[in-house]
Amino acid sequence: MRQVRPAFPDAGRAWRRAGVALAGAVAMAATAIVVAGWPAIAAAQTDPGSSPGRYPERLIKIIVPYTPGGLVDTFTRTLADDLAARLKQPVVVENRSGANQAIGMDAAARAAPDGYTLLVTSQTGMILNPLTTKDLRTDPTRDLTPIATLFSTPFYLVVNSAVPVKSVQDLVALAKAKPGTLTYGSLGRGGTHHLAGELFKLRTGTDLLHVPYKGSAPAMNDLLGGQIDIMFEGGTSTLPYVQSGRLRALASTGETRTEVMPDLPALNEIVPGFSMTVWFGLAAPKGIPQPVADTLNAAVQAMLKKPSTHDKFMAVGIEMMPGSQADFAGLIQSDVPKWTRIVRDAGVGVE
Repeated sequence: MRQVRPAFPDAGRAWRRAGVALAGAVAMAATAIVVAGWPAIAAAQTDPGSSPGRYPERLIKIIVPYTPGGLVDTFTRTLADDLAARLKQPVVVENRSGANQAIGMDAAARAAPDGYTLLVTSQTGMILNPLTTKDLRTDPTRDLTPIATLFSTPFYLVVNSAVPVKSVQDLVALAKAKPGTLTYGSLGRGGTHHLAGELFKLRTGTDLLHVPYKGSAPAMNDLLGGQIDIMFEGGTSTLPYVQSGRLRALASTGETRTEVMPDLPALNEIVPGFSMTVWFGLAAPKGIPQPVADTLNAAVQAMLKKPSTHDKFMAVGIEMMPGSQADFAGLIQSDVPKWTRIVRDAGVGVE
């Protein structure tokens, strides 16, 4: 097993103290750790005198820490095709699901920092895992470098069409009438899907049973099959089934209603203060040469700004997020206090 020496000796202890009993001072420390990890993201990642040579010269691999077929996998395959055309080298997607992104993150962090292994990640990997999981092999601050923001999306609160509810109010009433019997699926303990479910329980005073899965596809299969009742999930996975009648959408979780379903209420219209938008970005092993990072960021931004990309993914509620490396690092830094509060409020302790 690869041994790593923490760049910040107190980082692991500070993260592990976060959780259900996490206090304001710990939240501030967590924020400081992340900020300290990327003090000057625009600065060269390696010795300024070093040269990565011509990049790229061979196949590039993008690790997706989810099972095939879900929202992130679908988007990443579109990204891979576009990058292959722009960079004139093959770009492949490798699914390394499990442990709430930790397996995929470990694989990326152990790879050579040469730009040929990349990782798609989100709040779950970059922020939530250190807050909810102990003994992680990969510290995102120490071991990874943000390359580019990709997209953001709200969740849709959906139920199997056999569940006898047609609104959030109906769901809350049914859950209160049958406490502990309705089930909701997630992509693993401590991730955004899990936190959405726990926060919903907290804000509505309901008791739902959490059923964790290793990815979106198996969770969606069980939701469609009626093995679970409820899920918070992105539009790519859910909206086609909403349109076919197999699932029923009750609300979206963004600050406002979505373009694609303007008649569907935002959850915070019914449950005050409940809003949750999930973002995704591209990262690389720490130490990637800055010219390589610049090449990748420029290629990603060009793909995200294409009208055809917007049109393809707007239909499922995805918003493109073109931005610099500094934008991505700043997003992570600014989100640490927010997600620390959500972890605390949802009562998800460290395991």
